[in-house]
Amino acid sequence: MNELYHLIVRTERERELYEQARHLAGRFAARAANYDEQAEFPFADFADLKEAGFLSFTVPTEYGGQGASLYELVLVQEVLAQGSGATALSFGWHASILMRLFLLRRWPQSMLTRLAKEVTEHHVLINSAHSERATGSPARGGKPETSAVLRDGRWVLRGRKAFASLAPALDYVLISATIEDSGQVGEFLVPMASPGVRIEPAWNTLGMRATRSDDLILDGVEIEQEALVEMLEKPTGAVPAQGWLLHVPACYLGIAIAARHEAIRFAQTYQPNTLSQPIASTPEVQRKIAEMEWRLVHARHFLYTIADLWDRYPDKRSEMKEELATAKLVATNTALEVVDWAMRIVGGQSLFADNPLGRYYRDVRAGLHNPPADDLTLAWLVKRVLANHPPSEPSNH
Repeated sequence: MNELYHLIVRTERERELYEQARHLAGRFAARAANYDEQAEFPFADFADLKEAGFLSFTVPTEYGGQGASLYELVLVQEVLAQGSGATALSFGWHASILMRLFLLRRWPQSMLTRLAKEVTEHHVLINSAHSERATGSPARGGKPETSAVLRDGRWVLRGRKAFASLAPALDYVLISATIEDSGQVGEFLVPMASPGVRIEPAWNTLGMRATRSDDLILDGVEIEQEALVEMLEKPTGAVPAQGWLLHVPACYLGIAIAARHEAIRFAQTYQPNTLSQPIASTPEVQRKIAEMEWRLVHARHFLYTIADLWDRYPDKRSEMKEELATAKLVATNTALEVVDWAMRIVGGQSLFADNPLGRYYRDVRAGLHNPPADDLTLAWLVKRVLANHPPSEPSNH
């Protein structure tokens, strides 16, 4: 087992998940450069995930799934991302949405049962599409411009969503829309095969190119009345503590680990004619390796500790918003630093197009823009600190 996991993997089940994910990551890695270069969705990777039974990973066991804990999701995500960051992030959205739905259980029971059956038996893919160009990130509280009207017993949706990851492969998408009669915001389960749903290619980005997070157009889409699965009392994304979103920092740390591996491989094999041994023997390269290592040790153990606390203390989850957000902030910023150190070790050769470090460098940048953004995390931390330390009388000393 890789030395990074000797303390992380604690149980036989976790060891089995690690080995499964490691096998899949090896297959993903062989295809990742091509998918990135062509900006194509990794259908072959998802075929492997389906065959391995991973699409029902976070569906509870009573519904026929694997009932993964948050800790296990973080573990699998980190390993998968070492093969392909785009595939791991895409899978993470699917897995985290299912975790959220079955933890909160806000949907009608019949709809949860139906979705679980389709995921476990037919390997359907689901993601949400809440972002819009006009409103920006839902976490900022913007009200969706996408509209929903109840007409003759069916909902009619019109609007445009951005950043719809997995768009070419989705079977279902969760759409937030403003209900015209009441002004409330609802969440609707929309089959991608519905007439009026179409994908508009808009994902021409530097990083995470293979997620195909294209725009989704809803042009008079008619869906059944039961498709309104939840009323969103607060702006989309305002759930106080969203543990399932730790799949995001786990993904970016996985990419950083892949960069670390590449840098160490290079350092142990590259020997310029000015040296009698590979560059890994030099104090300066060893210092750079150590710079990567302490950052990874810090960020990873913090992330796994927060995931473990979420699993072990359900009654404390509502109080963990700031810890969860901080884990994401630390992980994504650490990933940037680690990839930078890896490229410093490899030097100019890291800039060549056929070197994977270029892809890792571009992909980790995307982590800064996944929710929650760093500025929101810092604002939450300050607000909590000041609320818990009210002004006191001036000291006489």
